[in-house]
Amino acid sequence: MTHIVVDPVTRIEGHLRIEAEVDGGRVTDAWSSATMFRGIELILKGRDPRDAWAFTQRICGVCTTVHAIASIRAVENAIGAQPPQNARLLRNLIMAYQCVQDHVIHFYHLHALDWVDVVSALSADPAKTSALAESISDWPLSGTKYFAGVKGRLKTFVERGQLGPFANAYWGHPAYLLPPEANLMAVAHYLEALDWQRDVIRAHAILGGKNPHLQSFLVGGMATPIDLDRQASINDGSIEELRQLAAKAKDFVSKVYIPDLLAVASFYKAWAGVGGGVGNYLVYGDYPEDDGPNPPLFLPSGVLRNKDLSKVEKFDAAKITEHVKHSWYDYSSGDDKGIHPSQGETKPNYTGPTPPYEKLDGTAKYSWLKAPRYDGLPMEVGPLSRMLVAYASGHTRVKELVGDVLKKLGVGPEALFSTLGRVAARGIETLLLTEKIEGWIDQLAVNMHRRQLKIHDNSKWEPSTWPKEAMGVGFHEAPRGALGHWVHIVDGAIANYQCVVPSTWNAGPRDAQGRRGPYEEALLNTPVADPTKPIEILRTIHSFDPCIACGVHVVDARRNLLAKVRAV
Repeated sequence: MTHIVVDPVTRIEGHLRIEAEVDGGRVTDAWSSATMFRGIELILKGRDPRDAWAFTQRICGVCTTVHAIASIRAVENAIGAQPPQNARLLRNLIMAYQCVQDHVIHFYHLHALDWVDVVSALSADPAKTSALAESISDWPLSGTKYFAGVKGRLKTFVERGQLGPFANAYWGHPAYLLPPEANLMAVAHYLEALDWQRDVIRAHAILGGKNPHLQSFLVGGMATPIDLDRQASINDGSIEELRQLAAKAKDFVSKVYIPDLLAVASFYKAWAGVGGGVGNYLVYGDYPEDDGPNPPLFLPSGVLRNKDLSKVEKFDAAKITEHVKHSWYDYSSGDDKGIHPSQGETKPNYTGPTPPYEKLDGTAKYSWLKAPRYDGLPMEVGPLSRMLVAYASGHTRVKELVGDVLKKLGVGPEALFSTLGRVAARGIETLLLTEKIEGWIDQLAVNMHRRQLKIHDNSKWEPSTWPKEAMGVGFHEAPRGALGHWVHIVDGAIANYQCVVPSTWNAGPRDAQGRRGPYEEALLNTPVADPTKPIEILRTIHSFDPCIACGVHVVDARRNLLAKVRAV
């Protein structure tokens, strides 16, 4: 038996350590450890709830806006504020552009190198690469001369001995299956995606002033003015630019991302039987299609158990608990039972080994992430969960897209419960949102031309209008999955605040009953050809798109002072 330690896992946001036992060429046990502490909940105590979004948004610089919207929704839920229609549309657009950009970045820049052998591309024939590219898409950048130029740029990297972002990988590993021409095509699109994502996210500058960390959120609505007659507002010019960016996003996703996904997946169909994980899927739902406290959602909420697509269970927020039996936290009531986030506690207590250390095995507590559970069960969250719940709920367009992808790959629905299924679901969701964005832009334009310009409800802005004590929750389907913020407000100030983020659900450790979290369970039976180069472990972990910074923030285990920061 071989003990493997991957620390840190790279091409993610934050610090993650994975340990695994490998026997007979397969993973027999695994541990997921987040090696930083989150303290945002403590920072927020005593502050004005209307400011919470600005603090929480800075939990992460990759997920950018997701914590802002969850925080805003939590406070609105607590005080009874209801954003007007234009605010709903603006928020939907901001979140959708974010998700589309984030998914493309993940596929090409965080996950592709687990499947694509960059150095192998140096032996590719540009003419054959061109023929391959033209056979799967009518994307204009597919000529022999173009791919020869990409090959030349790559050759220059290698000959300089400076591979840049392509350094320190397992090139030549036997688990790489793509032919050189497919690798060269993927490298070319990796480079194109760098420029594409930079341009498309300009939508955030239009809608929110900047990216990351938009400036236009407000409890009760948005601060983005809409007015045909004002240059410093969303006007006809802004709408046209948003439409152009939406068209650019849709064009790249449909003609590059999806064809690449299908081409790569066709060589790795065995991974449709790897990484199934806990088999339970949780979705809060998102993108409200109407106004009011309980609007219909474009992506429906629901729970699936035991990989059963025949029954979507109604989501019940009261069934969520967080456990700390194997996490570096203490609960006042003891560590053997979970606590609902509305009553949650953030009491850090590092009891683990002093880094550097060799093994987590045998350590009672081994992660800075808590272990969320739904009705006592571990749940996977993310694009796969969303597409499975939407598919099982009868979402017409999702059923069409999922069916089309499965047909082209020649696999059945059971293939979705896998590492490859996560990759496919992320692409399907990206295409789905690029199609939906256009409609939200049109609705915003219609309102603007009808002079329906309201963007904020002021009726609940003043704390004097709030209850003396209030509790609220805000849900959002972030790119990486179900995100929840819980707030307790007393006398106009935050008394308690808790965030349960997607990577807490997925990357969390075992609970008091010893049940593994989704990362840990998904790694079981993963094939490992070379324990010194465990690329297969990275494939499954990266398929979740980890964002550990959302789950934790830094602390020195020796309690040394790291820095002094003066709040202005």
